[in-house]
Amino acid sequence: MDRREFLATSSLAMTGSGPSFSNEKNRLRVAVIGHTGRGNYGHGIDTVWLRVPATEIVAVADENLTGLTQAKLRLKVEKGFTDYRKMLTDTKPDLVAICPRQPDQHHDMCLAAIEAGARGIYVEKPFCRTPAEADDIIAACKKQNAKLAVAHRNRYHPTLKTIDQYIASGSLGKVLEIRGRGKGDHRGGAEDLWVLGSHVLNLVNYFGGKPISCSAVLRQNGKHVTKADVKQGNEALGLLAGNEVHARYEMERGVIAYFDSIANDGTRNAGFGLQIIGSEGIIDMSCDIQPLAYLVPGNPFHPTSKPRPWIPITSAGIGKPEPLINLNETIEHHVGPVCDLIEAMQKDRQPLCNMYEGATTVEMICATFASHRQNCAAVAFPLKERGNALAKL
Repeated sequence: MDRREFLATSSLAMTGSGPSFSNEKNRLRVAVIGHTGRGNYGHGIDTVWLRVPATEIVAVADENLTGLTQAKLRLKVEKGFTDYRKMLTDTKPDLVAICPRQPDQHHDMCLAAIEAGARGIYVEKPFCRTPAEADDIIAACKKQNAKLAVAHRNRYHPTLKTIDQYIASGSLGKVLEIRGRGKGDHRGGAEDLWVLGSHVLNLVNYFGGKPISCSAVLRQNGKHVTKADVKQGNEALGLLAGNEVHARYEMERGVIAYFDSIANDGTRNAGFGLQIIGSEGIIDMSCDIQPLAYLVPGNPFHPTSKPRPWIPITSAGIGKPEPLINLNETIEHHVGPVCDLIEAMQKDRQPLCNMYEGATTVEMICATFASHRQNCAAVAFPLKERGNALAKL
């Protein structure tokens, strides 16, 4: 789907109403997979279905009995399983919500859902841990014609269309670069790259097109990362190293994009997002915050006698009040993404933030490891190394 047509082809995403069904018998059956103590239920990936009339939750799975009991009450469902595979086999759901934040489980959960006949999957980020895992999931989805969407919720924000139009009009001048950052808290570096940077790189992909190459460096306390620094990361992210990462990407649309994360960088999380820097201004986007973006007009390199204004950008335009009163419901609570997934199933198209874009985000992250291993040389996409290159450092 062309990125500038997403609202036209996904009107459900912004109404938040979802598909209409004549009676309860036609509602899509949802199975929820969580794992208390191992990523839990993500950021509302379990409860969103209660907000979409076109769906009904038929069962929930959680290996943790206490967590399972709580989930059954929270989701207002009677059937609970400690084995998600048995749940999938017994209930044969139309849709599966893969909720745990820890991505080491996503590969097997996705494949099990597809094998059980699920037509739609909504999975928490990070999508998976390696390009090889993404390859497996994509192959399985293609074989069964299953639709998969990744929960990068900022990707569905209507303000993206306003930004597209502003850039296309030439009002930002020549786009010089895209700069992204993670939160830069105690997780700064490779962990931040995975946990928060995945959101940022997903938007870099949106604005810049596909990545062509990546060159990157990982540092631990200011020193070049070596094999001795490589350890199993938090949140079951796989092998990680470095509390500082600096990456440069050549993008398909000709722009150069950067991602940086330094542990405890002192910004108090304010850098989490990206800036599109043009010769006539800067568009600053802060992930998961309303308004999503601001315009700072003027040549970014010219001094001014007065402070530059930060002008909010909304779905209505630059400096205009936001007319959509349901953005919290639609974006923050995942209603828009879920409705888009359902529409994708009905119309046999790819969801907006689909498995291919999820895989690209994973590959952009793993490219930093591959480049660092090759003495920070530029590595081309698609990556030859389909695993985690830190294993070979």
